Formats: sequence, structure tokens, C-alpha cells
Amino acid sequence: MKAIGYCRVSTAEQATEGVSLEAQAAKIAAYCVVNDLELVAVVTDAGLSGKTTDREGLQQVLALVDAGDVEAIVVTKLDRLARNTVDTLQLIERIETAGAAFHAIAEKVDTKSAIGRFFLTITAAFAQMERDTIAERTATALAHKQAIGEHVGSIPFGFTMDHQGGHLVAVAEEAAVLSRAAELRAAGWTLQAIADTFNAEQIPTKRGGAWRPSTVRALTLRAAAL
Repeated sequence: MKAIGYCRVSTAEQATEGVSLEAQAAKIAAYCVVNDLELVAVVTDAGLSGKTTDREGLQQVLALVDAGDVEAIVVTKLDRLARNTVDTLQLIERIETAGAAFHAIAEKVDTKSAIGRFFLTITAAFAQMERDTIAERTATALAHKQAIGEHVGSIPFGFTMDHQGGHLVAVAEEAAVLSRAAELRAAGWTLQAIADTFNAEQIPTKRGGAWRPSTVRALTLRAAAL
């Protein structure tokens, strides 16, 4: 049976969880060997969210299935295919209508069997419930922080977080850069000229990168709001 592997990873996952496309591809290859599947290709979507099915790699895989070029799709985990139950089940129905099977390694799903299809439905529903619950808890926690006056989100240039981790505290050196950017802009300097000057003077940005017109613009807007 000819199979195609599908891998997906989002930028956030790469940064926080170390989930790599290479690791997924290796697991898929090993799974195919054990299950007598001929792995003809592995298609990837790098840095793309599973909230939408409009992904180039996924659409390529589905086109191969529709054309009858492959008989099975293999992923390392169900949420690599899609992030919600409706999308997952619709994609599985399309795959099965084309006469192919779907395999999710982590959940041990193989839709060639009735039990496998039933388990897939239950697993997809529970996975979405878990994600929705986490999202609700996160939203509640953020709302509580905002209600008691704590800062939510990234720390803007010119500030740091206090020792309790709830409120912004001004950083004198960065505040001086804010003021200078606003003064230069008021004097008619272009955003690019200010960025070039700050880079030449090796003034650090918040994240250690180079100054750009867009970051200078953000500085001037923040300075105006203070």
C-alpha cells in the first residue's frame, strides 16, 4: 500500500516545544516500515497553524489522494491534520471517499477498521475539548489580570516588569531613547535616519536586534502616548 506522510509545525511550537519536521518525518518513516506501508513521499507545512485547512502541503496531499496516487496518509499526531473536530472529520471523510486510509501514530488510529473510525471521532472531540478548555482558562486568567490592573502581553520598550511580575516599571536608559526618538522625529528626521543612527551608536533594541523604521515608529507612538 502506497502511503504519503504529512508533517506540520507552527512557529510557536518550534520555539516552545522543539517539535521538528525532521522528527515527525522520522516517526512516519519508522511507522510505515513496521506496518508494511510504502512511503512514497513526506509533505510538510512549516510554520502554519492547524486552525485552517488551506495549507499548501495539505492540499497537495489531498490532491494525490483524490487522484488515487496514494492509498494512505500518515501523520504523527491527529492535530497535525487539523485543530478542530469538524475539520478533522471532514478531511477524513474526503480521504475515505477517495478510497484511502488515514493513520495517526500517537492516537493509534487506522481508519480502515470500524473501531479505528469510531475511535478517531472520539479522540478528535476530546482533543478539541481540551484545547477549548485551555483557551477558556487562559482568557479568564488574562481578564483577571487586567481587572486588577496588571500588565498583560509583551513588555514594551522603555519598561520592565516589577518584582511581583504584575506592573510595568520605567527603565531610565530606554526612556531616554524614547524621548530622543520623539525629538528627532519632531525635528524632521525620517524613521530610516533615526534607525540608522541608533544602529550606528549600537543602542540595543528590546530584543537585541537591529533598529528598523517600523520599530522607530512604534517608539514615537509610545512616546506620544506617555
